[in-house]
Amino acid sequence: MRPGHTQCIEAWQRRLPELVERSRWILGPEVDAFESEFAAFCGAARAVGTASGTDAITIALWLHDIRTPEHEVITTPLTAPFTALAVLRAGASVRFADVDPDTLLLDPARAAAARTANTAAFLPVHLYGQSCDLERWQALAGKWGAALVQDACQAHGARHRGRSFNDYSPCAAYSFYPTKNLGALGDGGALCLAREADAERARRLRDGGRVSGHMAEIAGLNSRLDELQAAYLRVALAHLPEWNSRRQWLARLYDEELAALPAELIRPVGRASGSDHVYHLYVVRAARREALRQFLESRGVMTGIHYPVPLHLQPAFAACGLRPGDLPVAERAAGEILSLPMGVHLGEEEVRYTGSLIRDFYLG
Repeated sequence: MRPGHTQCIEAWQRRLPELVERSRWILGPEVDAFESEFAAFCGAARAVGTASGTDAITIALWLHDIRTPEHEVITTPLTAPFTALAVLRAGASVRFADVDPDTLLLDPARAAAARTANTAAFLPVHLYGQSCDLERWQALAGKWGAALVQDACQAHGARHRGRSFNDYSPCAAYSFYPTKNLGALGDGGALCLAREADAERARRLRDGGRVSGHMAEIAGLNSRLDELQAAYLRVALAHLPEWNSRRQWLARLYDEELAALPAELIRPVGRASGSDHVYHLYVVRAARREALRQFLESRGVMTGIHYPVPLHLQPAFAACGLRPGDLPVAERAAGEILSLPMGVHLGEEEVRYTGSLIRDFYLG
């Protein structure tokens, strides 16, 4: 069990009698308190809790009145399907652009080239825990009069040039899926907002479009963060700076372990300038990836691939009309990327062991 997690569970369990006695399970004082605390942590004016990060993105698009297929949202093909599924759930159309060959983040230049007269929003993803170049995205969105919605579901606590994500655009969406840097005991999400008026509308949208009682004023979602999750997240949030620092330390150890290996064999995914990376994942690009993965697994080291099939080649997004070869940078990366073990449960010994195995594999 990861450092601090036991203490979080114990602290949360001590609160359970109080929560049961109160019996306010949905949108109660724990959610209110967590929203205030998380907004302060992220440097946002307000945060609105949701049932998932996917819903947070959907609501962010609705705040910009993006609801119909005539509204196109440009995003990356190298992310979890939920980023693009949120666009479809909002009622809009997905349009994919290729990624930067070094950082694998959505490339603003390629996104600009993919823009059409129907482009209503850009949706960059702060992939693996590092921020996109938000100054470029802010300028691009401003130039074309499009919304800038940020998928920060892997980037709790990250900054760009030391500034809050909400300094660059009104909406940044977060997920509290259990494996995230700030994970709940189930699912959950939040939308960090720069404007109080947006927060008021987002609260209505997450609660079925209701203002009070059973009258739905606008078409919304049933997407409410519950009190038990919020109570746990409040405890865990206090540990997040320490946990993020540990992830950054572990990443430096991995960097040391891989430094002597030729880049054509294995190298970390490039780091974006100005990003305060919080390493939700530590991802490398590896030659003979599958053989390396099997080699590591045979010696007790489990790895992952985030993500093996670019979204534009997945059946759910066939309507985008793209085929193999259309986004070559993302397609090549999908065949090379490998996520090494990362998490605050790890120690130096585990990272050094993984590094030694990788050297053995490539150098014999």
